[in-house]
Amino acid sequence: MNRLDEAAIATRLSTVPDWKREGDEIRRTIVAPDFRTAIAIVNDVAEQAEAMNHHPDVDIRWRRLHLALTTHDAGGLTEKDFTLAARVDAIAADHGATS
Repeated sequence: MNRLDEAAIATRLSTVPDWKREGDEIRRTIVAPDFRTAIAIVNDVAEQAEAMNHHPDVDIRWRRLHLALTTHDAGGLTEKDFTLAARVDAIAADHGATS
């Protein structure tokens, strides 16, 4: 998978507005209604990540999830990161989570 150029990254970021770029990563914080829901979100994200063979960094702090995406093999952001980001957004919304 090829790294995206700056123009493509800017375009793709506009499609996932809850995600912010930090260097070669995109990051999002999700606030779940409660801890149990936070874990359910992580489990659903894990299923998508396994299906895509593309795994985010996840930090769980009670009901607050911090996620980071990058494509290590490509040395930066690729289409995979933005595809998974959109799937994470849908999962969070399905669980009633906010940013």
